[in-house]
Amino acid sequence: MKISLISIITILLLSCSINKKVSINKVESADFVLAFGSCNRTDLPNLLWDDILNTQPDVWVWGGDNIYADTDDMEALRVMYNEQKKNKEYKKLVENTEIIGTWDDHDYGLNDGGVEFEAKSESQQEFLNFMNVPLDSPLRKQEGVYSSNKYYIEKGSITIIVLDTRYFRTAITLDTETDKRVKPNNYGEGTILGEIQWNWLENQLNQSNTDFNIIVSSIQVLSNEHGFEAWGNFPHEVGRLEKLISSSRAKGVVILSGDRHISEFSKTQIDDLNYPLIDFTSSGLTHAYKGFTGEPNPFRVGEVVFTESFGTLEFDFISKKVGFKIIGDNGIVLQKLEQSYD
Repeated sequence: MKISLISIITILLLSCSINKKVSINKVESADFVLAFGSCNRTDLPNLLWDDILNTQPDVWVWGGDNIYADTDDMEALRVMYNEQKKNKEYKKLVENTEIIGTWDDHDYGLNDGGVEFEAKSESQQEFLNFMNVPLDSPLRKQEGVYSSNKYYIEKGSITIIVLDTRYFRTAITLDTETDKRVKPNNYGEGTILGEIQWNWLENQLNQSNTDFNIIVSSIQVLSNEHGFEAWGNFPHEVGRLEKLISSSRAKGVVILSGDRHISEFSKTQIDDLNYPLIDFTSSGLTHAYKGFTGEPNPFRVGEVVFTESFGTLEFDFISKKVGFKIIGDNGIVLQKLEQSYD
């Protein structure tokens, strides 16, 4: 039988974590279950909340585009967040599971937006309200919604590092020569995280002593040839992240991403890292890229899932293994992957 979850708040530099909740009746085959997803419209039916509840997650991680607002009108944004909070099945999740996460452009407020969005500080407060962050939390005072969340059970420990890829992100380069939307910036030009967040992330990984370290990015890190938003549009930032993961010696680093309306696994080997880096993309919850006919991804493992889905990670601390699953309606496992971090 699984041990009850004990979670603590970690504050490093400008960050703190969101209030913790303990889920009950854990999945017997896993020591800890993380469920996550992205791209959720409040004007479309979400058929997955009951399936998400059935995985009995210890934590639910919003991966971004948690609502589709695209507005600088905070009242309109608030109404949409409240609409999501009224969803009966989602309310059950909130009552039984800890909720953490980040935003992406559509809940941030500006399509493909970044540092230039003038209402970003006001939007941040509405996001934190949606996430039920206390008014006296340090997250209310910092710029950006990045946070660190630590979980300890008898068998092991996990850190979930939530990044903000919007608040500080500088301009992307539009592609006017091909049918792709954007293309990579010149090497060294621009930033996704900004220096304050980069310094914070470096401290998080360098000081981590947990068995696993999960990095949540609203946009894909590894897949870099599709011509939409991704870390690959800032290639020097990808290199910096990979170097940091390797040099930090943080254990069991995994990346979770969303945004794309498809779900897939990407994997690469980084120098001096004794396990492959996996970028698990899960998107979307209410609408998917049903017309998907293919796109290049040199890091892809398995096939692309282009129907509504969410993702789970099942942790085994004794064997140091993680089971990754892409799950659709009625709990159907659409694809899975297992990785050892021993």
